[in-house]
Amino acid sequence: MSSLTPEISQRVSELRNLVQQASYAYYVLDNPTMEDAVYDRLYRELQQLENQYPEIITPDSPTGRVGEKPASHFTSVQHRIPLYSLENAFNIEELKNWEKRWQRFAPSVGAAEYVCELKIDGSAIALSYENGLLVRGATRGDGVAGEDITQNVKTIRSIPLRLQLKDCPPLVEVRGEAFLPLDVFQQINQERREVGEQLFANPRNAAAGTLRQLDSRIVAKRKLDFFAYTLQIPGQDDTSIASSQWEALELLQKMGFKVNPNRKLCPSLAEVAAYYDLWDTERLNLPYMTDGVVVKINSFKQQEQLGFTQKFPRWAIALKYAAEEAPTRVENITVNVGRTGALTPLAQMRPVQLAGTTVSRATLHNADRIRELDIRIGDTVIVRKAGEIIPEVLRVLPELRPEDTQPFQMPANCPVCNQPVVRTLGEAITRCVNASCPAILKGAIEHWVSRDALDINGMGEKLVHQLVDKSVVHSVADLYELNTQKLQSLERMGKKLADKLIEAIAQSKAKPWHRVLYGLGIRHVGSVNAQTLTAQFPTVEKLAQAEIEDIAAVYGIGPEIAQSVHQWFRIAANQTLISRLQTAGLQLSQAEIAPTTMGNLTNKTFVITGTLPTLKRDEAKELIQAAGGKVTDSVSKKTDYVIVGAEAGSKLTKAQQLNIPCLEEAQFLELLKQ
Repeated sequence: MSSLTPEISQRVSELRNLVQQASYAYYVLDNPTMEDAVYDRLYRELQQLENQYPEIITPDSPTGRVGEKPASHFTSVQHRIPLYSLENAFNIEELKNWEKRWQRFAPSVGAAEYVCELKIDGSAIALSYENGLLVRGATRGDGVAGEDITQNVKTIRSIPLRLQLKDCPPLVEVRGEAFLPLDVFQQINQERREVGEQLFANPRNAAAGTLRQLDSRIVAKRKLDFFAYTLQIPGQDDTSIASSQWEALELLQKMGFKVNPNRKLCPSLAEVAAYYDLWDTERLNLPYMTDGVVVKINSFKQQEQLGFTQKFPRWAIALKYAAEEAPTRVENITVNVGRTGALTPLAQMRPVQLAGTTVSRATLHNADRIRELDIRIGDTVIVRKAGEIIPEVLRVLPELRPEDTQPFQMPANCPVCNQPVVRTLGEAITRCVNASCPAILKGAIEHWVSRDALDINGMGEKLVHQLVDKSVVHSVADLYELNTQKLQSLERMGKKLADKLIEAIAQSKAKPWHRVLYGLGIRHVGSVNAQTLTAQFPTVEKLAQAEIEDIAAVYGIGPEIAQSVHQWFRIAANQTLISRLQTAGLQLSQAEIAPTTMGNLTNKTFVITGTLPTLKRDEAKELIQAAGGKVTDSVSKKTDYVIVGAEAGSKLTKAQQLNIPCLEEAQFLELLKQ
């Protein structure tokens, strides 16, 4: 087994940050920053590294959770039955491996038949019916809690307001996908174009944005459609109504739901593969977008035998189609300067449709990649979306190259400040090393005010650029010397907005030490590393005085990060910055964590379900961990206690089946006191 290296630790940190940021943008903001295929590839790389090096797994890793928090301006509601994510496969070989895994896990399950359904590229919805009447529609959210969008759901005509079924069970839960047909999507974008509004990137974004409209009349006008794909009956044996997924789909149709007509019952994996191959081309003729096939074991009894991992059902998998590739032409090559001074060349291309979005630029990474591609202005290139945050150039088609093209050379001077750039021996990156470079300063401030750092609300990119371009600020410390008068000198800045910004800046002073450390933008120090470092070095003085060996000895840090941190604190300008931040009143220390003792919850495992009367879930988790216990997401025989709040779901049911003690909040607090 290969040993863990600093490069691998850094890559894991980068992947966690990327996946967390993408999850937040996708599930909370409804403004995805990357394509599904890109997210899947990054997520899988992180999974593989954590499987290979289990010692680097942390409780906050995105692989240990279903999703992110729901947005705040809709009422948050608990799902009675969680909405699990699906494991992904990207080819038939991976599908076969999935079958082998579940067969090894439960050999007694025997042979299985599969239901294949097209994976609709829309927005998941959870529907709740009481005595046959629709009482709630909710977004997926984080899989445990979503947003109540009942009024919007009622505008979707393919969702029945009352189930067309005699003798309905008291409770019926239906899961499905809301989506925009392609012709409706094109019509909406045409209307937005005519009135000068920003166009939706793809039907999925349009569907998600529509569902979260506060005015249900707008939702009705956009003509969302819906396919149902899951039927669940809380509180009773589902097999008494339907014994398989195929029967459940037929029953959903009888209830009045629209079910995708292109489903198929397959007696073997070979037929699943044939179905997958067929729709790889046929999906282009559909009136809606689909990005893969969902494969489920048909029998509910076999599904129950296989159960769930912490993140996925073992009895289902999403078999996705390969990312698209498309040809386009390079119209220009520009160079961007980031907050670390890194010069990144970008190909500006003729816009092309790729995987449901319009692509007009792609990173070229560095001078070595440019030389490897031999890419030139005027070249025809093949671009794809697979494994990068933004599209990448896969290859150049030299046979289509115009005669007068010239090889592209990286600039010898910074394109922003015109100072000489350097490329350190052994590194691929060319850098501007002028600490006063406006591009570096802008990037440093944008990083400082970002959500994971000091989270200064209202301090957007345009405002940061104004502050730097007009020489109002020359350092992040200058933000804490701003006043209303200085801000009002900027364009479109009234007194009311200036006062709000001053208040937001003041509030950032209360952010904890680890977020300040992350906000400093020290090379290689991500948000997770910052928390690790501040736990070991609870004051800035202790971290600044630490030797490289002391920093590198911290679990999960290593020599490369240690050297970067050590060097940063040896620079006089940075020492001045720390002093100014201390004077401004920022938190550069935290209470020291006492050596771990045997608490009264040591070696006890807890699961929290439902909404507690007074404690937030994170607060309850912190109390458990402080007393030596641990918190997991799923109930198993190893669970010692389940803490139960209002609207507890399937976790409570499973705990009762396993005879695991269930505590209300008051009983839990009493246990802590003992």
